[in-house]
Amino acid sequence: MSRRMSIYTESFSHSNPTPSACRIGPLLMSGIINGIVKGAVAGSLEEQAALSFQRIGEVMAAAGGSLDDIVKVNVTFADITQRARTNAAWVAMFPDPQNRPSRHSTQAVLDNGKLVQCDIVAWIGA
Repeated sequence: MSRRMSIYTESFSHSNPTPSACRIGPLLMSGIINGIVKGAVAGSLEEQAALSFQRIGEVMAAAGGSLDDIVKVNVTFADITQRARTNAAWVAMFPDPQNRPSRHSTQAVLDNGKLVQCDIVAWIGA
């Protein structure tokens, strides 16, 4: 049995032969999590962020964890000046300001109309 466990989710998958996330022991790191719906990109930045953040929960559940296990969320924007537009989805996912993971935002050229994407680092277990 391998120490490494590939994590796949029902609602989205990568076009390349890669899992949604990988877990070794308590450490979980995801690949890119985005707002693609059946090959099409969701409309607005807010819609893409909400769907991406929803999928974070799906990845965590598939890995045997929860949102409480997330240590850091990296968020990549096509236009970083628009990051405040994702705060409503962020606060909905992590409503307690004393119990939120860290968040790091960057800007990059995103393909296929994506406006935002993210990846996570989590520690699952005691």
